[in-house]
Amino acid sequence: MRTDQSLNSNTATATATSSQPELLVSAVLHLMSHYTVQSGQTNGEGACIKLASVIERHLKVLSDLPELAPVLRATCQQLSEQWEILIHHNLSRQAPAKRFGWLHPKNA
Repeated sequence: MRTDQSLNSNTATATATSSQPELLVSAVLHLMSHYTVQSGQTNGEGACIKLASVIERHLKVLSDLPELAPVLRATCQQLSEQWEILIHHNLSRQAPAKRFGWLHPKNA
């Protein structure tokens, strides 16, 4: 699947290009745009947790880069924390549905 390949290459990009913060910023903005488009197409249901995780990791890497301006590092840190909350919220919402999906006739 194209999305999984993109996620894997973007994850590798995050670690390989941490010495070039502008590439990380570009990548995370691109990923966030894809997440927004995907979420809009599914009305907020089933948004890709894997994509959100990659976004959160990119932001975390950016927040740890000493060569970034302090305001940009702080912004990336705050956004990383917000994405982490979103990921945990979506995981907790999906877990019961998957665990007890066999109880619902529409999933049969």
